[in-house]
Amino acid sequence: MTADVHPSSIVAPGARLGADVRIGPFCVVGEHVELGDGVELVSHVSLAGRTSIGARTKIYPFAALGHPPQDLKYRGEDSILGVGADCVIREGVTANPGTAGGGMRTIVGDRCALLAQAHVGHDSFVGNDVILSNNVMIAGHVRIGDFAILSGGVAVHQFARIGAHAFVGGVTGLEGDLVPFGLAFGNRAHLAGLNLVGLRRRNFSRETIANLQAAYRLIFEGKAPLAARIDEVERALGHDPNVAHLVDFLRAGGDRPLCRPRENR
Repeated sequence: MTADVHPSSIVAPGARLGADVRIGPFCVVGEHVELGDGVELVSHVSLAGRTSIGARTKIYPFAALGHPPQDLKYRGEDSILGVGADCVIREGVTANPGTAGGGMRTIVGDRCALLAQAHVGHDSFVGNDVILSNNVMIAGHVRIGDFAILSGGVAVHQFARIGAHAFVGGVTGLEGDLVPFGLAFGNRAHLAGLNLVGLRRRNFSRETIANLQAAYRLIFEGKAPLAARIDEVERALGHDPNVAHLVDFLRAGGDRPLCRPRENR
């Protein structure tokens, strides 16, 4: 089946539309946009730049994707925005492509839910199965791991990293790196333990949860230098691949300080 385009919408001649694409009223699709099979634009959607939307993703009214990044250093370079398959992009969402100073691409993974008025800044990477709730603000150069959940009104500082399976509570200002499986809230955010609810919902074993809890205590409750505590966790618990992932995240470091429990800040 060819694309079904409402007569009030404008699709530039160079745009590439997959099979069974549905474009509702008053949408604008730019000449370098690519829509995968089964994509649906409900209405009043604006897609610009070198933007690709994965198969079966549904985009709701007044979302604006692929327009120039909100970076005063941007000079019109042909950077890209990629959105994965089976995503839900709700009303008023904005996402910007990359810049020359950040790798030239912004990526949103598969099966993500970007709820109303969420923003993904330039050169950011959002993993698979991520939820950005209403009014979440992701600055530029942010990295978010798979299955992370950011509650309503969260603001993330540029260059921050959020690990896989992490949870950020509502109206939180996160200025540092949040470890995988971590739970953070507050303004400014502090680490409040592990995301145990999320781990159980995703059927992590009791053994894995116990190992992660032991690793957390060693890393954030010990008195030795952080590097020594990370080494100790690797020796004692590194056989667990999820603990190994936590260790890798900590060793990789980043441009922002580590989000820590309040008593250790």
